[in-house]
Amino acid sequence: MLYHLTARCILPKSEGGLEVEVLFIDTDYHFDMLRLVTILEHRLSQSSEEIIKYCLGRFFLVYCSSSTHLLLTLYSLESMFCSHPSLCLLILDSLSAFYWIDRVNGGESVNLQESTLRKCSQCLEKLVNDYRLVLFATTQTIMQKASSSSEEPSHASRRLCDVDIDYRPYLCKAWQQLVKHRMFFSKQDDSQSSNQFSLVSRCLKSNSLKKHFFIIGESGVEFC
Repeated sequence: MLYHLTARCILPKSEGGLEVEVLFIDTDYHFDMLRLVTILEHRLSQSSEEIIKYCLGRFFLVYCSSSTHLLLTLYSLESMFCSHPSLCLLILDSLSAFYWIDRVNGGESVNLQESTLRKCSQCLEKLVNDYRLVLFATTQTIMQKASSSSEEPSHASRRLCDVDIDYRPYLCKAWQQLVKHRMFFSKQDDSQSSNQFSLVSRCLKSNSLKKHFFIIGESGVEFC
C-alpha cells in the first residue's frame, strides 16, 4: 500500500498522478526501490528511463536505525520542507520498529521508555501543522485487547470490524493524540481468496468504519 501511495503521488498529472513530492522514512530497511520502479512502469502509458527518473526525482528516501536517529532526522527536516514546497506526503515505516529496544533501554520507567518516541511525535505534529503535510505511519499489531465472552461483539458487528476488534493502542499518548484515521490490513483466511487482502478504515473523530478488499499484482494495489 505504501508503494501504491508513493507511486500515485510522484506520477505526473497526465498519467493520473498528483505530481507532488514524497519523503519516505524507512526504519525497517524493507523498502524495495526496484518494486517502486516496476509499479511506475506499469502505471505509465509510455514508460522510459527518462520518465522514471523524472518521477523518482520527486521521491526522497531516508533510513533510520534507532529511535534517536529518527528523532534527529525529524529535527533536521524543517529546512528540507522549506526548500521543497511541493513535498506533501511524509511516510514513516514503521513507527513501532524500535518499541522493544526503547522499552529495554528505559528500564522500569515508562516515562523513559516513551521519552524519545514522545519527542518524535511532538516533532511530527509540528511538521504536519506547519507545512500542512499528510502523514502516513505504520505500526505492527503486537498488542491485543483482552476480552471476556460477555464482551464479545455481535456477529454482525464483528464482520464489519473483525480486524480492529483485537487492536489495542500501545505507543505513547502523544502519538495516539496525533492519529486521526486508523487503517488495519489483513489477509483473507478463506482458501478461495488467498490472494485477497482487506482494509478496514476507521475515522477516530466520527468513529465511522469502511471496509475494502484488494489484491496485489505486478502493477501494485488493485481494489476489488
